[in-house]
Amino acid sequence: MQKKLILLSGALVTTMAFAGCQPQSTAQTDKAMASTAPVAETKTGSEAMMTPAMAAKGVLVGGAMMLPSRTIVANAADASNLSTLVAAVTQAGLVETLSGPGPFTVFAPTNDAFNKVPKATLDSLMTPAKKADLTKILTYHVVPGKYDAASLKDGMKLKTVQGEMLTVSIKTGVVMIMDAKGGKSTVQTADVMQSNGVVHVIDTVLMPM
Repeated sequence: MQKKLILLSGALVTTMAFAGCQPQSTAQTDKAMASTAPVAETKTGSEAMMTPAMAAKGVLVGGAMMLPSRTIVANAADASNLSTLVAAVTQAGLVETLSGPGPFTVFAPTNDAFNKVPKATLDSLMTPAKKADLTKILTYHVVPGKYDAASLKDGMKLKTVQGEMLTVSIKTGVVMIMDAKGGKSTVQTADVMQSNGVVHVIDTVLMPM
């Protein structure tokens, strides 16, 4: 029986003061994405998630089959519950980067996760003037390297492409991810394997400082 993972995603935009943010330039972001960490070893027999053999056949997300032969962006584009994330990635100009070789581990907020963000804030982030802030938030959901569910350990610190840390917490079979603001998110679907990494679908947007 699969273990549900709880990862933090702390509403993509909990009323945070974006003023004073020092976002990375596009070149810096691409460089950070490129310098990926070693791929985490896949461990079988985990009670937390599906077996590698199951994941290799594809995982159903948002009514579409996510195939391990396709990239993160290509798979996400077909998932009805990830349309807001895809729109945000496009607006931030990260499509090409997340279609690259990676590998990347992406904590992907669902549409419902984005709906927890105040509408005015989310609408503002999706404007050209807030592209840098949007990029900062999105890259906070991306970790260099490939970390499947079995690789996530209680207390583990994950350094994101954005530069800040996420913290893994596992209690009674539930995995949670804590962001820099102390917010927590649940992983609704884990181990969605991609040709350039792995995606864990989460229910809240993670927030950097």
